Amino acid sequence: MASIQSYHGYAVQASAHRLPDRTFSANVAVDRTNKHFSESQYTFYSIGYFSKEVEAIAYARRWAKDWIDTRG
Repeated sequence: MASIQSYHGYAVQASAHRLPDRTFSANVAVDRTNKHFSESQYTFYSIGYFSKEVEAIAYARRWAKDWIDTRG
């Protein structure tokens, strides 16, 4: 399950990947919707581990929003 949200000029795609131990790895792709910048797409893998997929995705969304807020 993945979801795309818009946040302050970025498209945020949070996802979770099920691991062999049955936990979920939180991942997120952040893409600047204004392509006038040289670097516009970032992908972060395994930013946290959770027992439920929904928790991993929620964490990835929050993490991306914090990353965008601190980056400007």
